[in-house]
Amino acid sequence: MCQLMVAIEMGAGAPARLAAALASARVASVVITVPEGAPAADVQVLITAAQAGGAAALLRDDARLARTLKADGVHLSVGNAKAFGEAREILGSRAIVGVDAGRSRHEAMTAGEGGAEYVAFGIPAHVEDRVKAHKRRCELVAWWSEIFEVPVVAFDVATAEEAGHLAAAGADFIGLNLPAAEPPAASGELVRASHAAIAGEEVA
Repeated sequence: MCQLMVAIEMGAGAPARLAAALASARVASVVITVPEGAPAADVQVLITAAQAGGAAALLRDDARLARTLKADGVHLSVGNAKAFGEAREILGSRAIVGVDAGRSRHEAMTAGEGGAEYVAFGIPAHVEDRVKAHKRRCELVAWWSEIFEVPVVAFDVATAEEAGHLAAAGADFIGLNLPAAEPPAASGELVRASHAAIAGEEVA
């Protein structure tokens, strides 16, 4: 059964957005983006909230901070796949180390063979042709799910409609971006609607 992940950026309102998301449906993992110089105490608030809500807390690209704050692992962004070995050495074999391969089949296969807990295919914010990128992400998810056993994440998902299509294509996880520019209720609604979509239910 396909499950949900959420990605959240630290900042004003982040704890409320995360709380709304976790209260709306089952979330398996939370990927937390930590700005440079952010207070560790603020990061800890989000880690604790995620874990208390039954989700694994993953820090984006910072294995050392993840170890210090007892997060569950790390999510390596597009272009950071080469940091996998170092992240595994820092965090140990029990931690989650996931890799976003972007659109690279080679990086995805390298990460999978190297022992990543999951491989993700995402759409970075700078990509201009979003329609083409959405189609390519769906094709990559379908390709991976048919051939490999390592779980595949469809990352950078913004709508419940996308979530439903990607789940049907074979995604094991749907990585939702919680909307920072909208009130917490929007995050809760996105999670609720996406959960319904991946379960094949009609989204109200």
